[in-house]
Amino acid sequence: MAPAISCVFLVALFSASCEAIASTDQMCIEKETNKTYNCENLGLSEIPGTLSNSTECLEFSFNFLPTIQNTTFSRLVNLTFLDLTRCQIYWIHEDTFQSQHQLDTLVLTANPLIFMAETALNGPKSLKHLFFIQTGMSSLDFIPMHNLKNLESLYLGSNHISSIKLPKDFPKEKLKVLDFQNNAIHYLSKEDLGSLQQTTNLSLNLKGNGITGIEPGAFKSTVFQRLDFGGTLDLLVIFKGLQNSTVQSLWLGTFEDVNDEDISSSVFEGLCEMSVESMYLQKHHFFNISSSTFHCFTSLQELDLTATHLKELPSGIVGLKSLKKLVLSANKFTSLCQINAANFPSLTHLYIKGNMKKLDLGTGCLENLENLHLLDLSHDDIEISDCCNMQLKNLSHLQSLNLSYNEPLGLKTEAFQECPQLERLDLAFTQLRVSTEQSPFQNLHLLKVLNLSHCLLDTSNQHVLDGLPVLQHLNLQGNHFPNGNIQKTNPLQTLESLETLILSFCDLSSIDQQAFIRLKIMNHVDLSHNRLTSSSIEALSHLKGIYLNLASNHIDIIPSSLLPILSQQRTISLRGNPLDCTCSNIYFLEWYKENMQKLEDTENTFCANPPLLRGVRLSDVTLSCGITAVGIFFLIVFLLLFTVALIFAVKYFLRWKYQHI
Repeated sequence: MAPAISCVFLVALFSASCEAIASTDQMCIEKETNKTYNCENLGLSEIPGTLSNSTECLEFSFNFLPTIQNTTFSRLVNLTFLDLTRCQIYWIHEDTFQSQHQLDTLVLTANPLIFMAETALNGPKSLKHLFFIQTGMSSLDFIPMHNLKNLESLYLGSNHISSIKLPKDFPKEKLKVLDFQNNAIHYLSKEDLGSLQQTTNLSLNLKGNGITGIEPGAFKSTVFQRLDFGGTLDLLVIFKGLQNSTVQSLWLGTFEDVNDEDISSSVFEGLCEMSVESMYLQKHHFFNISSSTFHCFTSLQELDLTATHLKELPSGIVGLKSLKKLVLSANKFTSLCQINAANFPSLTHLYIKGNMKKLDLGTGCLENLENLHLLDLSHDDIEISDCCNMQLKNLSHLQSLNLSYNEPLGLKTEAFQECPQLERLDLAFTQLRVSTEQSPFQNLHLLKVLNLSHCLLDTSNQHVLDGLPVLQHLNLQGNHFPNGNIQKTNPLQTLESLETLILSFCDLSSIDQQAFIRLKIMNHVDLSHNRLTSSSIEALSHLKGIYLNLASNHIDIIPSSLLPILSQQRTISLRGNPLDCTCSNIYFLEWYKENMQKLEDTENTFCANPPLLRGVRLSDVTLSCGITAVGIFFLIVFLLLFTVALIFAVKYFLRWKYQHI
């Protein structure tokens, strides 16, 4: 009975009063002090008075401003960016933005505009980017022309516009982007294109308009940075209409839900009469492809044939010596040799990812591509028992190799001996079967980035990562260490140049204090989604100024002895941990509030204990730990009772002693 009474007194003595200060009011999020605010989707019908007068960037979409006038934003004279997407704006009155002389970008997307005054945009002196996407506009005359002399980009997608002809007084000198995608433009005339004559290197987007006709000579002697005719079925119309034009990038891809007709070789005859550097033909269907199909492709430097139903490329294609980049992703090759790489002797970038059939790499299929710098073979169901020297023969200049998301690969010592210049290697989600105790990467002395996430890597092999003297970025996400512990002796110890280390989802429960001791220049460590407790923080005591992600671990109490280690870091994430918000953790809670500038995602960092505060943000918790007035009362009572009990005990003891003399 006595111990139970003592416990009651002690609980009362050291009881802590706690409260959570939390606001249920919807408030704008301050993303950058006094400069950037996010007020999206708060049901606001006016600009909150809490916003600083010095606000520069304001995200105000999904609110309610049916009418805006010159008093709506008059206080925010420093605005440079204003997003009013889906604010149900119908009317924009005179001189609405008269005070916003520095406004650079105005987004009015998805507002059912009925009226916009001629002087609505008179205030901004440097307006560069205007968004009128999905506003119901049917004519460019709706846009006020005054004060747009610095306009660089105009986005008019998803409206009802039927002509790209710009009004006579429309300022074009600095215009770089003109976006008409998903409108009702079906015919392009000389007069339409004539209105763009004063522009230089313009990017014109006509995607989703379904162009059916172009007046002959409409594009004559014009120069475009980018032309996008995406979704146009009749490519013959496009190539005929673009004769004698110069286009750096020509996008002719179609969409998944379009019943595309087969493309014959004759479609590309018009390409001989124009100059194009990059051409994109995604999702078209080639019919009876032959070497002659490509005879007008001689000026191309980039060619994208993604998802064009190709099973092979013919041999004997000539004239493609300028081609540097080739994309053959999402096709139906069964062997890498079916692309006939000898057709493209100058190729530096080759992408064959997401192949629709299991891809066999063969032997030396790419040996003619001695200038190749980047090779992407991800998502191809590639399976090799002895990778990868025979398959990558003669690729001595390769700098980037992606073999991620494939079937198991067997790696032996110096598995990439043919590619000594590799700087980036991605093997994510590809099971690696290393058949030797020595490192398969040991000849990659220039490798800087290595992605081994979810590779089922044998981390018990202490030498598996040897021979990487300049490795800076290592991703080991999803790999497991023996018994969930990174010991003092581990495969990471040789990577002294490592700057970024990702060990999330590795089922780690502990890290030895000396595990990272030789990794002295790391600046980014991700240990999230493991089972680590606060004791593992000691392994980072030698590091300063790092980004440290400890989210979603088993950290509850952080002793005061570990706080100096956290204090010396740049950014820390503790979201998703069962953090204790009782007096047992008072030193950490005090540190937390004093170091909010270091902490990431504080809005989602909650208490887990005690139950009363579960789900409350740490930043909203105030604890009062110590002896309260009630505690002092109970302490006095406890001491009195203890004294009385002690006196009785002494008297009883003395009486008993004298009785037994």
